[in-house]
Amino acid sequence: MIADDAHGTALRARPRVLRNARLLDERVLDIVIDAGRVVAMGRESQAPQADPVDVVDVEGRLVTPPLVEPHIHLDAALTVGQPRQNESGSLFEGIAVWGERVATLTPDDVRERASEVLRWQLACGVQHVRSHVDVCDPQLRALRGMLAVQADFAGLVDLQLVAFPQQGIFGYPGGADLMREALELGADVVGGIPHFELTREDGVASVQFVFDLAQEFDRRIDIHCDETDDEHARFVEVMAAETIKRGLAGAVTASHTTAMHSYNGAYAARLITNIARAGLHMVSNPLDNAVLQGRFDHGPVRRGGTRVKQLRAAGVNVAIGHDSVMDPWYPLGYGDPVQAAFVLAHTGHLSGASELPYLMQMLTTNPAAALGLRDYGLRVGGPADLVVFDAPSAQDAIRLVNPRWLVLRGGQVVARTEPAHSSVLVDGAPRAVNFLRPAPAPTSGGEQSG
Repeated sequence: MIADDAHGTALRARPRVLRNARLLDERVLDIVIDAGRVVAMGRESQAPQADPVDVVDVEGRLVTPPLVEPHIHLDAALTVGQPRQNESGSLFEGIAVWGERVATLTPDDVRERASEVLRWQLACGVQHVRSHVDVCDPQLRALRGMLAVQADFAGLVDLQLVAFPQQGIFGYPGGADLMREALELGADVVGGIPHFELTREDGVASVQFVFDLAQEFDRRIDIHCDETDDEHARFVEVMAAETIKRGLAGAVTASHTTAMHSYNGAYAARLITNIARAGLHMVSNPLDNAVLQGRFDHGPVRRGGTRVKQLRAAGVNVAIGHDSVMDPWYPLGYGDPVQAAFVLAHTGHLSGASELPYLMQMLTTNPAAALGLRDYGLRVGGPADLVVFDAPSAQDAIRLVNPRWLVLRGGQVVARTEPAHSSVLVDGAPRAVNFLRPAPAPTSGGEQSG
């Protein structure tokens, strides 16, 4: 655990006030924390005082609830180039390279790499993570390693583990039995990959198998669905139908769904209506999808994303996932969801005045709903799990993609980053640069322009 200050002193239990915190709705107020909860929010004159009390002036920086990572593969993180590079950069070569790397996995190997990236995520303000774990291994080594990580980070980062059949449930020998064994071992969520099964019929059967298994074990569902440019991949309609028929609204997530960018308008409109009716959660993974999709196009090249704008307009809950960190599918990244939001602003055309703030919602409350988090959110009585950005607004936080200033868990600082200080020489004299738009000059009252 990271100490409460840079010098390694012990965590303190006394109350704390975050002075001059700017919320997503632009209000600037004080947040009063006691016993790990938010006990008051208001201006200084309204904030109750305690003695002794720590007062931290955040100077108008943006404060949000924790970032939530709804889709990542921690078991594969930091394996880029092992045992070989993905020379084509394609999805299917990545799957082949990972299949070779799985042969050398050990639980300790997975535990070490995943723990390193979880520390990166925590420094970025992420406190809730859903990680897909490859269970196409008779020894379930990746899952055993991730279960150890889950225990290691308990109380600091809440980690959900998805039993994910990377090679398919029916296309991999004994895949169905391994899925069941993974749930018995402790996996929290049931996953699938219907578009990777050998036939469409197997893909449909795999979706139905996932739903059956989830109901048997009382688990949530999160399926890699239609992650392809193929307009004939239409398994998300099967997911929506099964969700409606079984009354599982709110418990099911469809991740990727990039084939939606290739559907004709009439079919897409009907599908989105049924997704909304089903209460499906949707996860877009803009980093991986932007580089993995459109590989068969020579121009124009498809952007590789699901239809976020239309889904949002239909009232569907859409979240942003990071997906990969330096693995066979994506050689870049450091676990910061804000970086993914920055990319989606471009590839998803989400740069409108109301859309940029929505991107921050896609990193917080939206994925919190997809994960089924119950005690979440910045509110009086809520947990003092907070992120302080080194930026004054959601738009600036996404624009700058700069490190988080403070991260609090239960009111205690668990991560901090000292802001960088930049300056330029102008006429031989140093001048500070903070990359923020200067405040408008005050106007004198009572004057009228001619």
